[in-house]
Amino acid sequence: MSFAHRHLLGIEHLSPSDITAILDLAETYVDLNRQSTKHADVLSGMTQINMFFENSTRTQASFELAGKRLGADVMNMAMQASSIKKGETLIDTAMTLNAMHPDLLVVRHPHSGAVDLLAQKVNCAVLNAGDGKHEHPTQALLDALTIRRAKGRLHRLNIAICGDVAHSRVARSNLILLGKMENRIRLVGPPTLVPSQFADFGAEIYDDMHEGLKDVDVVMMLRLQKERMDGGFIPSEREYYHRYGLDEAKLSLAKADAIVMHPGPMNRGVEIDGQLADDINRSVIQEQVEMGVAVRMAAMELLARNHRGQHD
Repeated sequence: MSFAHRHLLGIEHLSPSDITAILDLAETYVDLNRQSTKHADVLSGMTQINMFFENSTRTQASFELAGKRLGADVMNMAMQASSIKKGETLIDTAMTLNAMHPDLLVVRHPHSGAVDLLAQKVNCAVLNAGDGKHEHPTQALLDALTIRRAKGRLHRLNIAICGDVAHSRVARSNLILLGKMENRIRLVGPPTLVPSQFADFGAEIYDDMHEGLKDVDVVMMLRLQKERMDGGFIPSEREYYHRYGLDEAKLSLAKADAIVMHPGPMNRGVEIDGQLADDINRSVIQEQVEMGVAVRMAAMELLARNHRGQHD
């Protein structure tokens, strides 16, 4: 299984075979995670530091669990309350980290490009857990694994990504990954949230859910990122739900076996009907969470192998 990368900063630099290598390895971890003893020792003796400059419950828990199940020593640094508040720069942080000799660094940061900058300054493997509006590679990979398991393939599917595309690093990473794997992608949402430049990614753009969902295999809803919005992107949540929220009526336009996805956290009754989100026949939202741990284990194992190779 060849994976020749030192870091995982985005999907952009991955080839289709890199993507497949991560997903194939993740499949083995799905099986491990369903056993009563969920432990491997591929990261034994290695140190993983999680640095989250932005709050995240699920992604951080998922990375922590992934590292522990692989036998790493895992440390969480609460960056909101840290020396960053005292004016320490990202470069100072990198120098401090280097002195601790970590092997894997998982970073989430509110500014696009910050994780990349950190990766240039540290001596360990860096995983981007989301940077600004830029990328969130492990989310796109776990989405890809979820789709592949549900549909039996990851190519030539019609996939609709709906809602707040403008502010979404999840949408950007998914666009890149699903495009590399030869899928047809539609972006559906109000023009304020789906800027026309996204057509540059090779996606078709719709501002009407009824047209956008017609005959699709996968419906991926996005969270309204109110914390990144200033001003009038949507008239009201009620109006937004009426036009762009996923309910049974809108979903009925997709293929009969279409799956429903959401990266979470969900605003029920705004982006998606609560009952639909919990419908085990249509929704794979819980599977996405499960696949997240397996994909992060796979990504960390592949990077750790390369890191060890450099130091052996």
